[in-house]
Amino acid sequence: MGNAPDWFMFFIVFWAFVMLGAMAIGGYFMFRKFLKVLPKRDGKSKLDWQNYWVDRSRHMWPDESKAFLDELVQPVPGPFRDIAKHSIAASIAQYAIESGAQEVTRSHCIAGYIKATPKRDYRSLVSFLDKRGIDYQPYQHLFNR
Repeated sequence: MGNAPDWFMFFIVFWAFVMLGAMAIGGYFMFRKFLKVLPKRDGKSKLDWQNYWVDRSRHMWPDESKAFLDELVQPVPGPFRDIAKHSIAASIAQYAIESGAQEVTRSHCIAGYIKATPKRDYRSLVSFLDKRGIDYQPYQHLFNR
């Protein structure tokens, strides 16, 4: 038996790098999730606060607002959509409750959606809202937070 052909060695090295890359990407997302469950100064984690706002507002969501939230999370890739929906719903609920509302309205959804969106994603947020014909001008101040 002789040595392995050169192409086979390159094949093994190539897949070793692909596996390392995949593990690095997976580790990055696991680390981000880990940071979300670490307690903050108040003793609650970001995930605890999201659950708090969603639970506190469950009775406030009419069907129209739930449908609008589903529409707002459409640009999020499928595997991440449930997590994004929960996070956005928490932001919307917090905004609605802190404004003293009795139910979550379309206006609360737009404002909470803007507040939940990271600054780096504002360009795609604005293009999505424009594409859907959603007027975000009354909430322009939320972009400058």
